[in-house]
Amino acid sequence: MDLMDGDEEEFGFSRNYFLAKELGGSAKKSTSKISDINVVDEQDLRAAASKLAPKHEREMTSLLNSYESLYSKWTFELRCGFSLLMYGYGSKRALIEDFASTALIDSGVVVINGYLQSINIKQAVVTIAETLREQLKTKRSLTGNMSKVHQPFSSLSMDDLLAFLEGSKTKDNDCFVCVVIHNIDGPALRDCESQQSLARMASCSHIRMVASIDNVNAPLLWDKKMVHTQFSWCWYHVPTFAPYKVEGIFFPLVLINDGKTQSAKTAAIVLQSLTPNAQSVFKVLAEYQLSHSEEGGMPVSGLYTICRERFLVSSQITLNSYLTEFKDHELVKTRRHADGHDCFYIPLASEELEKVLQEIA
Repeated sequence: MDLMDGDEEEFGFSRNYFLAKELGGSAKKSTSKISDINVVDEQDLRAAASKLAPKHEREMTSLLNSYESLYSKWTFELRCGFSLLMYGYGSKRALIEDFASTALIDSGVVVINGYLQSINIKQAVVTIAETLREQLKTKRSLTGNMSKVHQPFSSLSMDDLLAFLEGSKTKDNDCFVCVVIHNIDGPALRDCESQQSLARMASCSHIRMVASIDNVNAPLLWDKKMVHTQFSWCWYHVPTFAPYKVEGIFFPLVLINDGKTQSAKTAAIVLQSLTPNAQSVFKVLAEYQLSHSEEGGMPVSGLYTICRERFLVSSQITLNSYLTEFKDHELVKTRRHADGHDCFYIPLASEELEKVLQEIA
């Protein structure tokens, strides 16, 4: 009897399932679209977000205070030649700056905000070199290559600056400059050249590095030599659960008016990650679109002619590779012209396109 009851119960579930599917299929479907959502202006959305009441402030403050017991250990590891890498959920900006301002008062500290959309690595290295030279002058330990440099650091090349940092040999091992990098995996530092420069700088005898990461794929930026020989990371899991207020302000919001500002800012971010030649090709197309707004777009032949005259491309194949990359990122679209030829256009309004050009200028 129990077996029969079980079979009947299972049959009842199956029947109800197919009845529900049948009723669901015959029901009237909604005609609403995502585009029908009446989204707000970006400034209004940011203002509303700033008024949200913070939660668990006392617990987060207690968590930050608990990390103070590690400050002496972190300082010791820095003096031994290691670098510190902080990871974990939440913004680690306040934690690292508190550590630097309380435990590293005897050494120079240079802060690099990796969460910014564009960073001048050379200018940062110039500042680090100037800080190190002043510190060694104060301790009267200026020797070797340090005393031979008379010209301004800003006039030196990147290789010369790094060679200057690598060539500074003194007997004072406690004399070092601590480079604090918030988000070493930030958008402007993810390219191979920037990471190689940072790794080479971290291996200098008078440079120590304290950095944070927030992207789960950040370790893919480095090879084995960079991790163990140049950076010499000491990894620390320090979740803070703090909001990314400062870091997030430089990224566009999603729920904004018609997605125009979102598209413009996204386009600028993507273009800044491309090569200078690719940016110049996009600029040619954008300038043509702004000056010929009545046309449906720019023909491929005209784009190729101008780009070749400006030595931006050497062949049609090179131009096609740029255009393919633009289309993959939805920066450029195609449409059929009145004469039957395909032309390219940028799906942005004129004012938004001008903002994009200003961003990549």
